[in-house]
Amino acid sequence: MSGSELYEKFMALHTRDGGLVMPNAWDGLSALILADAGFEAIATSSAALATTLGRSDGRHEVTREEHLEHARLLSGLTGLPVNGDFEDGYGDTPEDVATTVQAAVKSGLAGIGIEDTSGNPGQPIRDFDKAVNRIRSAVNAAKGRIVITGRTDNFLQGRPDLDDTIRRLTAFAEAGADVLHAPYPPDLDALVAIVTAVAPTPVNVLISPADKVLTVAELRKAGVKRISTGPALYTHAMQALEQATQALVAGDLTAATTGISFERISELLARGRN
Repeated sequence: MSGSELYEKFMALHTRDGGLVMPNAWDGLSALILADAGFEAIATSSAALATTLGRSDGRHEVTREEHLEHARLLSGLTGLPVNGDFEDGYGDTPEDVATTVQAAVKSGLAGIGIEDTSGNPGQPIRDFDKAVNRIRSAVNAAKGRIVITGRTDNFLQGRPDLDDTIRRLTAFAEAGADVLHAPYPPDLDALVAIVTAVAPTPVNVLISPADKVLTVAELRKAGVKRISTGPALYTHAMQALEQATQALVAGDLTAATTGISFERISELLARGRN
């Protein structure tokens, strides 16, 4: 499938009634489980990937090449469109972002997210003009071959400015971004304001607004077109591991070793190989 065909296939999931739920995998088996459940597209999670490598997210501790290799694994095993959660595009300049987008196209990704983060704790959000220029560079490099998500992390980085968030997302759309994303708006009213302001560009939501976890149906009613889970499935699995570890410490071997069978794992791996 050519890049333009993959772009059209992935965008069609966003523009149909109801949009899509796009969970984030963190390794081959998690990707296969999601594919087997019937999800039509999956995503990487920069936070989950960094954690599996023993590193921090959003601090340029994972390289472009490592993330691309990871994304190729998920895509190759599942055959699904994969959206790459590629932090700030892995570079300081618009040209760096373009290089990342071109590499993502070459690697067969269906989509890629570019944040306005900087990796600098002292100034975590890039200036408005620089952020917009980076999205424009990503769009120009994409050439209709990969879905570009323009993302602002204002709310994640302690900048609860709804007006600036909408200003940034609107500018990203004007620069050509296909999808828009602002993780954890404070509440449903803020989310609706965002969706309304940038319409008809599809909006991604990371789980829900910050104040309350909503249902998929409630998010769709609010106009959301794509729902992602970020590292939440990974942390859910790690909570189960921690609980099993505590059971093992207490001497409860049964509780500590109950889980998915290797027969089931082998079945999923066989599907991936085929």
